[in-house]
Amino acid sequence: MNLNSIHNIYFIGIGGIGMSALARYFNANNKNVAGYDKTQTIITEALAALNIQIHFEDSVNNIDAKFLNPENTLVVYTPAIPKTHIELNYFKSNGFKVLKRSEILGLITENTFCLAVAGTHGKTTTTSILGHLMHECDVKLTAFLGGISENYNSNLILKGTEVSVVEADEFDRSFLTLSPDLACITSMDADHLDIYGKASELINSFEDFSKKIKPNGKLFIKNGLPLKGITYGIEDDSDYSIQNIKIENGTYVFDVKTPKIVLENLQFNLPGRHNLSNALIALAMAVEYGCPNQQLAKALASYKGVKRRFTYHIKTEDLVFIDDYAHHPEEINAVHQAVREMYPNQKVLAIFQPHLYSRTRDFIDDFAKSLSQFDEVVLLDIYPARELPIEGVTSNWLLGKINNKNKQLVSKTELLKTIHKSDAQIILTIGAGDIGEEVKHIKKELSIAS
Repeated sequence: MNLNSIHNIYFIGIGGIGMSALARYFNANNKNVAGYDKTQTIITEALAALNIQIHFEDSVNNIDAKFLNPENTLVVYTPAIPKTHIELNYFKSNGFKVLKRSEILGLITENTFCLAVAGTHGKTTTTSILGHLMHECDVKLTAFLGGISENYNSNLILKGTEVSVVEADEFDRSFLTLSPDLACITSMDADHLDIYGKASELINSFEDFSKKIKPNGKLFIKNGLPLKGITYGIEDDSDYSIQNIKIENGTYVFDVKTPKIVLENLQFNLPGRHNLSNALIALAMAVEYGCPNQQLAKALASYKGVKRRFTYHIKTEDLVFIDDYAHHPEEINAVHQAVREMYPNQKVLAIFQPHLYSRTRDFIDDFAKSLSQFDEVVLLDIYPARELPIEGVTSNWLLGKINNKNKQLVSKTELLKTIHKSDAQIILTIGAGDIGEEVKHIKKELSIAS
């Protein structure tokens, strides 16, 4: 399909983080863009500010007439949309070109030099570091991010169309629509078992992804993964390796051994070994692309992070409030490691909203183990996202498995009251559901209290 001949693009689920990046991209390329979403959010408000029409009721009557011509309209949808969606079914049954978000990414990137970041954790942070590094090295690139970059206050970095930087998402096997020149795999932990059934199927799909790399392309893999490629790791014998780690005023200072040279005294401001690992692979890919070392070092030091990825909302001597998107046991472990490394002697309260009934069921014991590490644990009810309830799978079931005396299940309405009763100096909100919407209320309340 030739995207140049398409004038109108209609998004079903336009408020999704990946969908809204595409909407911004097409809007910046002078296409007519509109869409539907279930709820109004900060993301949909930001799109509306770009004069993109959005409505929140699923009805064909709400769609502007110019998007109802199958000859010049492309419809893009996210897999999170239910099969019963009225607008989606209308477009499908009336001869429109209807494509998934991942298929559109494949079309956009196929005529560019494509760098793709895959893995069950770390994709968004790694992609945004890589996009920032290359932007600061004056590469003519478009980077599609799965989160809002603090440096650009956007999920799209737009500086040209020769190079594309994308997240290669394993959900729904959608990363198999890409054909990257350089790709990395950060991790292959079991996840999305509602789609894959078993962990071995997920690993098979990563192997399939590794075969999608263009001839003469390069694959980077976290040291220890069962695939062949250029390896990277922390304090080990990988091709790209971080050595001599120090923490100075909350900033990591370290050296990177590359296959050719050692880059000394690099600085990176995000806490946590998992983020150091993300910085390393982004740096390795930028080095292999050909970015100059000096510019890369400067760019790495100026990277500010992604919203809802270990984001500080309050940072004082007496109180720290951090929000993070972690929604898998391994991600919760990574957040715990980062907090303990930065605040070794402080009491930590973790507020967690489980995401999906199926994920809670599949990893119930691992969730309990990862949450038990905090000093206090507050659970919210499970955020269903795209799922219907599963009998017996509740936050109360998870609560019972957490090995911690200071644990409780509360409703959102009781959350602020519960936080006030805690004497923890570090407060964490974690989860991928709508817990992010609670952050501003918690911040306001804690700011008044302090």
